[in-house]
Amino acid sequence: MNGKTLMEVGDDGVAVITINNPPLNLLSVNVLLSLKRSVEEAVQRDDVKAIVLIGSEGYFSAGFDVTAFGVSQGKKRVHFKTERKDLGFMSLEFVTDTLEAASKPLVAAVEGLALGGGLEIALACHARISTSAAKLGLPELQYGILPGLGGTQRLPRLVGLSKALDMILMSKRIDGEEALTAGLVDAVAPADRLLGTARQWALDILESRRPQMISLYRTDKLVPLAKARIILKSARDQIQKLSPSLTHLSVCIDVIEHGIVCGPRDGLWKEAEALYELRQSNTCRSLVHIFFAQRETSKLPGVTNIGLSPRNIGNIAVIGGGLIGSGIATVLVLNNFRVVLKEETEASLQNGIGRVKANLESHVNKGKTTREQFKKTFSLIKGVLSYEGFKDMDLVIEAMPGIPSSKERIFADLEKHCSHDCIFASSSSVNLNLIVQTRLHNRIVGFHLFSPLPVFSLLESVRTEKTSSQAIVNLLNFGRKIRKTPVVFRNFSGSVVNRMLVPYFQAAFLLAEHGADVYQIDSAIASFGMQLGPFRMIDLIGFQTAIGTITKFVENFPDRSYKSLLIPVMLKDNYEGESTGKGFYLYDDKGRNQPNPLILKCIKEARNLSGVNINLEVKRLADEEILEMILFPIVNEACHIISEGIADKASDLDVASVMGMGFPAYRGGVIFWSDIIGSKHICSRLDDWSRKYGNFYRPSAYLMEQASKQGSLGAGNQQMSKSRSQL
Repeated sequence: MNGKTLMEVGDDGVAVITINNPPLNLLSVNVLLSLKRSVEEAVQRDDVKAIVLIGSEGYFSAGFDVTAFGVSQGKKRVHFKTERKDLGFMSLEFVTDTLEAASKPLVAAVEGLALGGGLEIALACHARISTSAAKLGLPELQYGILPGLGGTQRLPRLVGLSKALDMILMSKRIDGEEALTAGLVDAVAPADRLLGTARQWALDILESRRPQMISLYRTDKLVPLAKARIILKSARDQIQKLSPSLTHLSVCIDVIEHGIVCGPRDGLWKEAEALYELRQSNTCRSLVHIFFAQRETSKLPGVTNIGLSPRNIGNIAVIGGGLIGSGIATVLVLNNFRVVLKEETEASLQNGIGRVKANLESHVNKGKTTREQFKKTFSLIKGVLSYEGFKDMDLVIEAMPGIPSSKERIFADLEKHCSHDCIFASSSSVNLNLIVQTRLHNRIVGFHLFSPLPVFSLLESVRTEKTSSQAIVNLLNFGRKIRKTPVVFRNFSGSVVNRMLVPYFQAAFLLAEHGADVYQIDSAIASFGMQLGPFRMIDLIGFQTAIGTITKFVENFPDRSYKSLLIPVMLKDNYEGESTGKGFYLYDDKGRNQPNPLILKCIKEARNLSGVNINLEVKRLADEEILEMILFPIVNEACHIISEGIADKASDLDVASVMGMGFPAYRGGVIFWSDIIGSKHICSRLDDWSRKYGNFYRPSAYLMEQASKQGSLGAGNQQMSKSRSQL
């Protein structure tokens, strides 16, 4: 990175130092060294009375360049550029002993983003002036590290311990107005007067009209030590309850406490040491990997790099108002898109509109939106029974149940009534080549969202060999507009997320029927970091949806399926999941759950029907063994997906697993995590279990190949992608 700082001295004697590394003025060692030289020069020059620090092009600084964290990404490996000794240099010798200790007043003029290291530099200035719209925060914990330029020590002294913990642990951004109230900034000014206000503030400090505040040694916002320890303990308890596996959160609290107990300068050294250690952790590597992987999903060679601009998608129709169609329509109107919902009968149309209304009502009941906003959002949906007006549609999403021939009829009708550049999307698990006419092949895509929709932020798209690059570019842009992360896979029957989910469910059924405790399984998976254990997830998505997804998988892959009868048995006894209050758990009217005491009866009946006997070895499994027996089948299925050429990049499967099925981001996704575990160990364990429990656990040929050479599961995918691109 070649960023630098620029300095200009005005007639008023104020040196304006500009961080110039557009577009976001990211920090790097080079930028910081340039800033250090500029500040030192300004302090030494006789014609400089005071200093203002500002960012170019409307951004103060969005923080340290994440590529400096170091992660393997595709063919390149970016290395962390700062050693242990350099951390102390940046935090103490530069930020503390150069910026904060400057003998001339130094004021930060904050506009746009002041995040991470950018905010930490502003914290070391003697005052901060911000626009009301500026966004300020310390998001480092999102990357498995902690603030490393003094943020753990200065922020509590400026805004108080409780507010600082809230901002740091939650990676919370606040605007300029909230920052002023909290004491993070000293004044708010309009953007066109920001620099002038900051210049005058610096001169006022010089003339002693305003105090020159050294943030590191302020004590007026700190509570007594005994009370501080109570606040810190409460934060630790909350972390242990919600995120017991994320040790870097506890390390961050320890560093904050160390500074309060031992003094802020000692706290800075503790912060630097902790940052160095966390930088080497699997958690940091995993979170940074996912950060890059998300950005790589929208880079498709030969598609997104040929200069196409996305066309605007404004008018959208959804065909089908069932659970899937109404869910999609809900997402669209919540993102301010007007939606036409089409059904075949008046009764089914009213049911579909009613489902959308109920979905929006739940947002009001949960306090996510107001009653007034509900009315506005609900007004965006219109129900129709014909294709009249479809000539104006930019996107039509088919979400009807049925066989390929019925969907073929729908798309034939759409071709007659829609414009030549309308994109046709299908939420069906049917192979797209089976449901479209030849003339539509260049405009057809798959469109899959995942329940619960507010939890999972993935848009899984599918392209055929003939889908146009323009259609894909349009859909990628649209995905971001509905606040989903779009990932594009190649055409096949089903969805990638469901193909990984079904072995997750089937492994849980296998263990339960062989004697493992349902609730121990969910607890072990939750401790690993999955958002939902398999049984809790089935309750949430509903038994009918689950059985439909599982049945399709069994039909497509009978040789590697565990054919459990547990869900059919429970459906026979009127179990449906959370929506009816009865599933693997029992639910009250507020959604709180407790174990279902009758579940053992259902498992016994399913076991008897399947001819399965209780296995004492399974009954006594430790949590670690349960984890492997539940999660390794997901890895195995991901290997099948890779070998079939469905994913262009292994990292796309990581993003899909994290954002579409709740795999913990701090594990890096299913492939990244499996590479940490090692392909040889995974293959060996699956091979052992296949001898005991059948073909369900049989390792894929691709996994066995990579294990034989102890290779990375993602590396083989990269080689196949390279070969495909060369063809």
